[in-house]
Amino acid sequence: MTSRKGAAKARQRAAFEAGAGDLGDLFAREERRRAEASAAREAALRLRACESKNRYASLADAEEAIASCAAYGTRGLHAYRCPHCNGWHLTSKPARP
Repeated sequence: MTSRKGAAKARQRAAFEAGAGDLGDLFAREERRRAEASAAREAALRLRACESKNRYASLADAEEAIASCAAYGTRGLHAYRCPHCNGWHLTSKPARP
């Protein structure tokens, strides 16, 4: 329970403000934190969705790789255009309509 005395309240407030740091830039710090988190998520997504995969310069190159894989027994591959690098990657997921 907090004290009702003015001096005690002032000490408690001073202790809180000292522990919290400068509250004036609280929203700016939160905005920076959110921007950094968003950039980290985007980098992780790009790594998983694009940079860790083989990139083909054209659809013809990707289809040639599909034919080569089929010769070794891997069937059901499709090529898709990557939104990150504008190259072509292969997937085993069904083709989208």
